[in-house]
Amino acid sequence: MTTPWNSRAACRGLDPLIFFPATDDEADPAKSVCNACAVRESCLEHALGVREREGVWGGCTESERRRIIRRRRRAAS
Repeated sequence: MTTPWNSRAACRGLDPLIFFPATDDEADPAKSVCNACAVRESCLEHALGVREREGVWGGCTESERRRIIRRRRRAAS
């Protein structure tokens, strides 16, 4: 995956396994990396746009991304 923003991502070069925790409760290490990332919003929007099903993207787990999508749908109604 090569997008204009991912070359500046804080996760670049890190072990990708930390971004795919077994449970949401284990997502804190990945979220810490995301919180310090300059392209966090772009990453999150990418994940929302392509409906990423797994992992932490833009500081959000899959369940958090589903909530964002639901809120946006309700707001658009």
